[in-house]
Amino acid sequence: MKCFYAPETETHDPLFRLTYGKIQRNAEQAERARLLLAGLDALSLSVTAPAPAPQAALEAVHTKRFLDFLETAWDDWQKLPDAGPEVVPNVFPRAATSSYPETILARAGWHMGDTSAPIGKHSWRAAVRAADCAVAATDAVLAGAPHAYALCRPAGHHTSAEIAAGHCLLNNAAIAAARLRTKHERVAILDIDVHHGNGTQDIFYDRDDVLTVSIHADPTDYYPFFTGFAGETGTGAGEGYNLNLPLPRTTTDAAWLSAIDTALTRVAAFKPDALVLGLGLDTHEDDPLMGMKVTWDGLRHAGEKIAAAGYPTVLVQEGGYLSPALPKSLASFLSGYLGVRAPALEPT
Repeated sequence: MKCFYAPETETHDPLFRLTYGKIQRNAEQAERARLLLAGLDALSLSVTAPAPAPQAALEAVHTKRFLDFLETAWDDWQKLPDAGPEVVPNVFPRAATSSYPETILARAGWHMGDTSAPIGKHSWRAAVRAADCAVAATDAVLAGAPHAYALCRPAGHHTSAEIAAGHCLLNNAAIAAARLRTKHERVAILDIDVHHGNGTQDIFYDRDDVLTVSIHADPTDYYPFFTGFAGETGTGAGEGYNLNLPLPRTTTDAAWLSAIDTALTRVAAFKPDALVLGLGLDTHEDDPLMGMKVTWDGLRHAGEKIAAAGYPTVLVQEGGYLSPALPKSLASFLSGYLGVRAPALEPT
């Protein structure tokens, strides 16, 4: 399997996170990269640094003003009196207005949906290089590879066309899907991260050429709270082309794997030419975000099921956070997907 990783993504190492009214260290730390690389190494999978992707690949998903904001936000923020080290919004529009804001304080609230995706000095470069990984993996599949893996961080599936949120800056899975659409008529996105892929859903919600399916913890009491319910099925031409499968936070292997079967049945009915897999590993029982209780065996069986579907597949890394279990979580899924023996990897 071709795997792509850009070391520059490690320069995005955010600090700020607000949880239950307390300032805590952000969960999307650069250390995640080391843990995920260890999972690849356990399977003797090497990584290649991606070439820069064309700007058009980003603009196929995101608005120009959003991309401009991400690129310039930190420099503009530093011009504020007594500015903090990261761009963190403290005001948000309750509803869209006809006037796009001019000041950096207001634009931060416009383009950032919450406080969990702070922008630091190197965040733009890191986000672009993560997107480069997604594009490189997509191009490998377009060139004939049966599958390819993009180790993207920051993750992307909470970011819509112009709003970053939930540890995400650029929507790497959506960028991959849009690029697949340049050669394929129908593309499916299957997101198995423990959080609903609200940004991905929003981007394709009115389209019938990209099917979006998300299996995630019930948003009634879990992030992103406001989307991810079963009744959200698409709008306009996209009606019926979005499927949400919310599950209780007590979900273990059997129910989760059953949901994957349901998702793959819907994907099969859509008859896509290619698949983008949003590979979140935060369903694992030892993940610090405590969304589900899936085991390593469950992850391995999920990999087997998705591989058996037989689609040319771009695997895009989404969540899976700081835990000694993370390397084995990735190795377990990929061992099932690739049909190789699961490594006897001890938690780091």
